[in-house]
Amino acid sequence: CFYFTVNQSTQLNPAQLSMEFRPRRATMLTQGADTDQEPTRPTWSRQIEFTLAGIGCAVGLGNVWRFPYLCYRSGGGAFLVPYLLMLVVLGIPLLYMELTVGQYTRRGPVLALATVCPLLKGVGIASVAISFIMCTYYNVVITWALYYLFSSFRAPLPWQNCNNTWNTPNCTNHATNSSYSSTASQEFFKYKMLEQTSGVEDTGVLRWDLFLILILAWILIYFCIFKGVKSTGKVVYFTALFPYVILIALLINNAQLPGALEGIKFFIVPVWDELLSVEVWVNAAAQIFNSIGIGFGSLMAMSSYNDFNNNILKDTLSISIINSITSILAGFVIFSAFGYMSYLQGIPVSDLAVDGPGLVFVVYPQAFANMPVAQLWAVLFFFMLLCLGLDSEFAMVEVMVTSLMDQFYKDVIHIFKKKELFVLAVCFVACLFGIPCVMQVGIYVFQLMDHYTAIVSIMFLAFFEVMATCWIYGVKRLSANLEEMNGHKANIFFRLCWLIVAPVILIFSIIQFKPARYGEYVFPPWGQGVGWIIALASIIWIPLGAIHTLWVLPGSIMEKYSLTHPNHSIKVFQSLSWPQVYTITHLGVQAASANICERMDHSQEHHEFQCGTVTGCHPCSESGLKAVSGLTTKWKQLGTTATSSRQCKLTEWCQWMR
Repeated sequence: CFYFTVNQSTQLNPAQLSMEFRPRRATMLTQGADTDQEPTRPTWSRQIEFTLAGIGCAVGLGNVWRFPYLCYRSGGGAFLVPYLLMLVVLGIPLLYMELTVGQYTRRGPVLALATVCPLLKGVGIASVAISFIMCTYYNVVITWALYYLFSSFRAPLPWQNCNNTWNTPNCTNHATNSSYSSTASQEFFKYKMLEQTSGVEDTGVLRWDLFLILILAWILIYFCIFKGVKSTGKVVYFTALFPYVILIALLINNAQLPGALEGIKFFIVPVWDELLSVEVWVNAAAQIFNSIGIGFGSLMAMSSYNDFNNNILKDTLSISIINSITSILAGFVIFSAFGYMSYLQGIPVSDLAVDGPGLVFVVYPQAFANMPVAQLWAVLFFFMLLCLGLDSEFAMVEVMVTSLMDQFYKDVIHIFKKKELFVLAVCFVACLFGIPCVMQVGIYVFQLMDHYTAIVSIMFLAFFEVMATCWIYGVKRLSANLEEMNGHKANIFFRLCWLIVAPVILIFSIIQFKPARYGEYVFPPWGQGVGWIIALASIIWIPLGAIHTLWVLPGSIMEKYSLTHPNHSIKVFQSLSWPQVYTITHLGVQAASANICERMDHSQEHHEFQCGTVTGCHPCSESGLKAVSGLTTKWKQLGTTATSSRQCKLTEWCQWMR
């Protein structure tokens, strides 16, 4: 709940409510308040820090690592058409929705979505679960980048020739067009770094050098985020901007390589027949979610630290457009290198054996090996990947920390004493869960986690998030909240996308599910089963949250169900003198531990609102509630639940008269 102090003589009318009751202006109770309550929420030192952090969250490994291999798998230019379409009808509208909810409620995804729709409060928990799963295996990509970065200081580069102990007889220095050959960079990735097994059936052993680098990666992340947005805000000035310098330099260099034009043509010229493939469209939608960060709660958590009147639309467009421009820029960089590789090997770009999540770790090392000052280019490129990976990790770890601190602040402080120690514990646990990905079977585990989290789970999560926010809470209320913050409502385009376009596309994507695969390797049925267990680790919280909400609420099934939905608007008597201290939010009145949210839009229709003090009886007690005349059974039960919590500090009990 948000606590506000108002002079006892203050006379308020409905028109004034939208200007006066702002969570950003809230002041915590001082009289009778608990000393261990959550402190005032911090904000970004400068608004540009949120914009850069948001860009850093969106512009990450997904742009340079994930986008190129999905684009290559989907036929190059054929992928750009659905990708740009999904950006317009899914990416921008849903990011606008998430930033609005986060900035208005000033809470992480768990409490924010529980306030919007208690019945679907599990959506917020699921977003935290997805962020946790993704941060465990995304950090493995950072581990690979660090491994290559350290290897780049060797001369000659270890992937420059086939004279190494890990190379096979099929290794070639590009002087062949045989489909059975493999390049030195492919064999370095597969046989040297990963020591890859033949399939998920063969687990192999722990790769100790990768494990130690994984620990180093988590240490880097911890020291960048342990102070919260104050430390992250400073780091993103570098990590969000430096990659652009390297990408532009690489593009200028690559454009001069022989064969680069053929690779760029493959990237921008669509093969129209590929657009008939459902997988291309599903991959495009999934890439939008993964790249921008929709559904993970990361940007919602970050926006909760914004000033209440921050321009949300400006940030939405900045983050979305810069993210997509970065993906396309990275596409030009990567595919120009593809063209160079096809020139060296004498085969078409479409026949290069570079499919899969290791694509950038195969293509670019091979290209560097034949460039002047190869070591310099390699160091710059893999340092850029490190920066992009750190940006992605900042966002995913921050959403976990923010959500857990919002929900269990007193418990966290009681156990860990300091937030810094709590962040350390989160990083330690996430590091443990990443260990399977640095075993010899790790690449298969990695692919299962990526497919069933970043494609399958995120579609379910995004669908229920749209249902909770735009259908149950309602576009009308969401637009009113937006108007209160920025002075304007959402236009018809955003409303249509929220209500119709986004849900239809998400349902279609869920129905058209495709099993995971790694290159030409097909996972066995039990492997796909493991993938579904990974997906359920996040999805399961949605029904569990609904069951818990219905279980703790008083009354019959229908009364329970009605309490989980926004009520009709209420009318406020203009002549009332309000209590000196009261608890209220625009997104709802919270009934303490039961997480019951009664929606209040303050429009002049439907019910009446009246406040009164019961003489000789404290309103925050069960006897006080029984003494109040006119309360229905439902409201007495609701009030009793509220007064059982330490959050109840009303000096007067406000009763709703049916």
